[in-house]
Formats: sequence, C-alpha cells, structure tokens
Amino acid sequence: MAASGYLNLAADAAHNFTDGLALGAAFWGGPARGTVTALSVLLHELPHELGDMALLLRAGCSKGQAMLLQLLTAVAALAGAACSLLAEGSGAGAISGILPFTAGGFIYLGTVSVLPEILRDSGPGQALLQLLALLAGVAMMLLIAYY
Repeated sequence: MAASGYLNLAADAAHNFTDGLALGAAFWGGPARGTVTALSVLLHELPHELGDMALLLRAGCSKGQAMLLQLLTAVAALAGAACSLLAEGSGAGAISGILPFTAGGFIYLGTVSVLPEILRDSGPGQALLQLLALLAGVAMMLLIAYY
C-alpha cells in the first residue's frame, strides 16, 4: 500500500475517535441530543467513508482489504465513545472540555480540507458558492446546538 493509504488510515482513525467522543458526550445531554448527534454523524460519515474507501483503493488495496481497514478504523469511534462515557462520572469539567474539543476539531478539519479547494482552480463564482456552503454548514451546526 502507498504511504497515502497509511496516512489516510491514521487520519480516519483520529477522526473516528473524535466522532466517538462527540457521540458519547451528546448522550450525556439526554437521548434526544444523542440521537440528533448520531444522525448528524451518520449523514456526515457516509460520504466520508466512501471517499476514504476510494483513497485506499487508489493506494493499492483490494476492495476486501479496504473494507477491513475501514472497519478497523471504525473501532476508534467505539474507543472515543467509551472514553467520553467513562469521563461522564468526572463531572461537568469533562463536558466543558470534550464538546468544545470535538466541535473545534470538526470545524478545523472542515476548513482545512475545504479552503485549499476554494483557493485552487476556482473562479470567483464557484469560490463564493463553496464559501456559502461552508457557512451554511456552520449555521446548521449552530442551529442544532441552539435547539
């Protein structure tokens, strides 16, 4: 497998761990908050994992190997959820640390992957549309957090 495949697996495992942290912390706030967060993560993960699958195939993995490696990185989400749920007993300090950490991580990853694409090979109209889509995503996160 090419080096890009290994790098993608490491990044995907870290990303999945963060997803697990967010899910575990969201369920602290009750089943409704946890369910909305789980649905949001699911909708976000479907295209993300398909993209990761394509990257692994391009890096030289067979379909079976790529699926197995994707499954192994998903274990990191379970580890993140377990860490988050275990931290629940340590009080409000854990909540005030985990939720901002995961939200900041998601915003950081979104902007670092989107902004270079906006700046490369885009005309002004396309760049504006992409920026508006990014801002719409941030607005949706704010609405979900507010309600």
